[in-house]
Amino acid sequence: MTEEIRKDPIAAELDKPLHRQNVKSRKGSGDITLSYIEAWHAIAEANRIFGWNCWNRELVSIKPVQELQAKNSRGKEVWRVAYIATVRITTNADEIVIREGTGFGQGIDPDLGQAHESAVKEAESDAMKRALMTFGNPFGLALYDRYQRNVSDGTGGEAPAKPAVDAGAEFAKEVLALGLND
Repeated sequence: MTEEIRKDPIAAELDKPLHRQNVKSRKGSGDITLSYIEAWHAIAEANRIFGWNCWNRELVSIKPVQELQAKNSRGKEVWRVAYIATVRITTNADEIVIREGTGFGQGIDPDLGQAHESAVKEAESDAMKRALMTFGNPFGLALYDRYQRNVSDGTGGEAPAKPAVDAGAEFAKEVLALGLND
């Protein structure tokens, strides 16, 4: 840790590892497991590190990319809706810093309105987490490291290195597979 970071309490917090207890996992496409942090945790960390009144989230854009009817695994008609969102995070704790992130959200529901609501919320949350991730490990940056070297076991030591899936790379593969990059 540099002397400059040691003197700046916000930079020192951003330099800390992500605690393993805050890491969740879910099945991805195929046989992979994705690691992530929940949106509420990212917001709580932003409030804790920057101060609840020293950061802002702005939805820059949101674009529907899919709306179709399909049958679910039980043969019931459902709507599949997908959105891409861009969120801008602005902090003004010590100086103004602006970061943006883009995220994807999908909603599946028999009710078209509910499918849209779910997809919009998921896309905005995903974009917010991607923008906040650029600030450092407490916001999930550590999860983009295949071995999660900056994920702590909570005892002050590093958690054992374990191969992980790069969620950003997996997201890019899914976008390409769906043809959403046009």
